[in-house]
Amino acid sequence: MPKSTHPPQGSIHITPRAIATIAYQAAVQSYGVVGLASRNFLDGLSHLIVKDPTHGVEVRYQDDAILIDIYIVVEYGTNVKVVADSVAKTVRFQVERALGLPIREANVHVRGLRVS
Repeated sequence: MPKSTHPPQGSIHITPRAIATIAYQAAVQSYGVVGLASRNFLDGLSHLIVKDPTHGVEVRYQDDAILIDIYIVVEYGTNVKVVADSVAKTVRFQVERALGLPIREANVHVRGLRVS
């Protein structure tokens, strides 16, 4: 179900995929993030077949609010908590700036560490 707003000129519908794309770009550009991970096995399998710009991001609507879950892989040797906090803040800021809508939750799930 797309997020809808109703300004005086008409209505605007924003799909979860559009929000996930913004969140994906914000997450991969964050310091310490080397990539995004699959949400589950099936998602990982489908990503091997089709490159998806929303891979590792899940967007849900709940009571007129947006909730985002991001699954990341962190660079080994960085402070995992600091990286996760930074990703959550960056994603929240970028999505709110792009959409003008508040984000209730930006949850970061660290799925692994990678040595460069």
